[in-house]
Amino acid sequence: MLSILRRCLGALAISLAITSAAQAQLPALGAIANQQARRLATLYPGRMTGSPAEILAADFIHQRLQQWGYQSDIRRFPARYAYQGPGPRQTWRSVTGSSVIAAREGREPKQIVIVAHLDTYAAQSERDDAANLGGLTLQGMDDNAVGVGVLLELAARFQAIPTRYTLRFIATSGEEEGQLGANNILQYMDLQQQKNTLLVINLDELVGGTRLYFTSGLHTPAAERKRTRDRALALARRYGIPASTPPAKAQHALDNSDAQPFDQAGLPVLNVNATDWALGNKDGVQQRAKSRAFPDGIVRHYAQRDSQQYLDTQLPGRIAQRCQQTVQILLPLIKSLAQAERT
Repeated sequence: MLSILRRCLGALAISLAITSAAQAQLPALGAIANQQARRLATLYPGRMTGSPAEILAADFIHQRLQQWGYQSDIRRFPARYAYQGPGPRQTWRSVTGSSVIAAREGREPKQIVIVAHLDTYAAQSERDDAANLGGLTLQGMDDNAVGVGVLLELAARFQAIPTRYTLRFIATSGEEEGQLGANNILQYMDLQQQKNTLLVINLDELVGGTRLYFTSGLHTPAAERKRTRDRALALARRYGIPASTPPAKAQHALDNSDAQPFDQAGLPVLNVNATDWALGNKDGVQQRAKSRAFPDGIVRHYAQRDSQQYLDTQLPGRIAQRCQQTVQILLPLIKSLAQAERT
């Protein structure tokens, strides 16, 4: 018995040493997200759904997750989206999306899902084309390389932290064309898997907005809002990070994001983005005050503005700051929800 106990204690000591060493090798909070986001944006601009750049970006994310010990796969799926021509004429464009799905199984089947879309905006009308929205030069740093970067950093930091519940990391395709990837994920989730999903955290547009917003889904129970959204806001206050939640009357706060399909399916949702609900039409569309650099107060979809160089010039230090802030809030939140065995 004593020999068995000694072996068990020895194994535990080795495990703790490995965990401590793995965590000690990680850089400061936000550094991994910042680095990975910059690589994704600059190496793979024009990540439109079905494009060669998107396929390569999905492989980039897939390889990173595999390197950190996750079971990772690329799911390719056929889809289509509407393109509005002149007048009432509408055509359908067929695409093949590439989403990345990775997981580290917990001791119990319940799961927490972290989502960020990897694709960039594709013109969906002649009006978009005329305004030069989207395209092959769009880096999509704000929308949504930084969201993917934060997802990757969270995965890196949880690689050596055992959790009671499964952690699933999903970089979706086709968000810009109507949440195609998120809907595809839901198609493969049976009722039991949906029931076992404790929370879906969606990361999108974390840089350009005035402040971070944490938004619960309309179908998220009050108790879950308290454990997730309210806890995130409390952590933000503790760390001195400006953060809020949209006005109570903002019923459409999750529209046009990957959080929306999961919310409509009845899963608990926490959406994380940066904008400013006090500006413009007070609908969250305008991200920041209008200025010479941002004439309409919007970063997303504009190739010139939503790039590493432009954001570093016009909002110096913002990319690194938002990477650090988001990870600083979400890391302890997810640890608590997933019931991490060691921190």
